[in-house]
Amino acid sequence: MSVQRYFIYLAYDGTHYHGWQIQPNGISIQECLMKALATFLRRDTEVIGAGRTDAGVHASLMVAHFDYEGEMLDTDKVAEKLNRLLPQDISVYKVCRVRPDAHARFDATARTYKYYITTVKYPFNRQYRYRIHNPLDFQKMNEAALTLFHYTDFTSFSKLHTDVKTNICKIMHAEWTQEDEYTWVFTIQADRFLRNMVRAIVGTLLEVGRGKLSVDGFRRIIEQQDRCKAGTSAPGNALFLVNVEYPQDIFE
Repeated sequence: MSVQRYFIYLAYDGTHYHGWQIQPNGISIQECLMKALATFLRRDTEVIGAGRTDAGVHASLMVAHFDYEGEMLDTDKVAEKLNRLLPQDISVYKVCRVRPDAHARFDATARTYKYYITTVKYPFNRQYRYRIHNPLDFQKMNEAALTLFHYTDFTSFSKLHTDVKTNICKIMHAEWTQEDEYTWVFTIQADRFLRNMVRAIVGTLLEVGRGKLSVDGFRRIIEQQDRCKAGTSAPGNALFLVNVEYPQDIFE
């Protein structure tokens, strides 16, 4: 029997989870997905995600892969069955066959996150927005965001003591835009992200918006390559992974 690899495209509300990755002290998205697959396929099945979202962070689109040895699976049936087995706050869009060497994490060419802030109290988005109480200078925040394109080492925005071998990333897009009268969204795209990187960038950009940090000061923080110099990480509940991109030739 040949081993076939499959990609799962899914979404989840991260409110009640300890992030994507399996944790010894709390439930994770990866654990839920592996349990559902094990029930359906009647065997333990490892799932590898495109990244590791932090506790409380959401995904409107995450990608993961798993291997199956046996007859070729009906991908529509797999998606349907997983949606029946998974909790209400995790859903599968589709399952598709990929090349045996395709990798959800290492083959991703770009990832996009969005971070939402609001200026009003509103009960129905409190789980998905970070409420700001004082006015922000979004023009200055966008000036600071533009400086991100001039650098590749983002040690200043990385969680300390991680197991990654390099803090080099290429940022392709970083911009604040106004979604409606009360909501602003920061969209950032890069080839890869470090642990806690987006939340640390947002937290530091908010310092610029409050007038506590200049654009040059923001630039110096990047250059110092010291997490202690950057701002406090913004809360995870307002952060969404919204896209993961791959080269077309990995799909069967």
